[in-house]
Amino acid sequence: MADNALELSSGSPEEVGMSSKQLERASGLLASAVEAQQISAASLTVARRGKVVFAAGHGRGRPDEGEAVDADSIFLLASITKPVTACALMILVDRGLISLDDPAVDYLPEYVGGDRGKVLVRHLLSHISGMPDMLPENISLRRAHQPVGEFVKGALQTPLLYEPATDFRYQSKGILLVAEIVERVSGMRLRDFERDEIFAPLGMQRSALGLGELAIEDTVWCGTTIEEDEETKSWGWNSPYWRDFGAPWGGMHSTGRDLAVLLQTMLNGGVYGDQRVFSRAAVAAMTRDQNGALNAPWGLGWGVFGAKAWGYWGQLVTPRVFGHTGATGTVAWADPGRELSCVVLTNQMVAAGSLLRRVSNGVSAAVEEA
Repeated sequence: MADNALELSSGSPEEVGMSSKQLERASGLLASAVEAQQISAASLTVARRGKVVFAAGHGRGRPDEGEAVDADSIFLLASITKPVTACALMILVDRGLISLDDPAVDYLPEYVGGDRGKVLVRHLLSHISGMPDMLPENISLRRAHQPVGEFVKGALQTPLLYEPATDFRYQSKGILLVAEIVERVSGMRLRDFERDEIFAPLGMQRSALGLGELAIEDTVWCGTTIEEDEETKSWGWNSPYWRDFGAPWGGMHSTGRDLAVLLQTMLNGGVYGDQRVFSRAAVAAMTRDQNGALNAPWGLGWGVFGAKAWGYWGQLVTPRVFGHTGATGTVAWADPGRELSCVVLTNQMVAAGSLLRRVSNGVSAAVEEA
């Protein structure tokens, strides 16, 4: 990795062996989706070898009005939040305050009964804990505008779906327990810990778990219409309740540029500029398969090459790729094999992620120089 890759600067695609024409073509897919009203907002940010070489937006902040979208527009990320929650925990692992091979009950004494004692901290990060994705009472809790703590109580009691480390099931509630461990060990709310220990050191000034100091009006609307029924207005993606709920599995707001900084930090082995935020060892662990013989590849928080039901980063990446997607129509990935990162943020999942895959393929295809 070149020394100048330790902090992102601006450059042209040709400076880093990429095609401007091909990146414009990839971005044009987003413009076409806006024009077709499949989405109403999108941004694309691409970096290689420490340089942001493409950053553009399409559409408007709201379907009916609002400012034009650009690379600094703030989107609700949905599940890209998960690896950021994992990053918070790994900071505490680096500091010797948590061990990945400790039983989760060591940090969550109420987490007892059945096979819960077999759940290790690492299982919660790689989706093999047996925890469900959502609680049975998920909708009723949201209708009642319950805080995160009520979801934690439910997660501590909900039955496991299988014996830990014997199967894979994508599980938001396992990530919720990761967040609870971070809060209990650090003595801080997760949103504050991430602000102080990740976003501030990395200069991610337009990122927050929940709203932070943002107003909803500062963010991009989710969806292609402002027409919503009363339930959706109360607890849906655009509601004040959900936007500031701060779900550790899906409640982060950020921009393409800010996420490019986080990905670059991972590519740098945990360093950005003069800030070491994660150890090199932590980054290596997060971005390699942790599930071994289960044939269900996943890292610690990050998805990795070959992950089940994965592929939003397209089919042209190298096997070292890692990243994550979100149900609001977002994907962020980095390919160490090409020193390349890509962030595609939209406000509506299109055809089960086909748009994200096609744009990602277009970005990989723009690499002309190894």
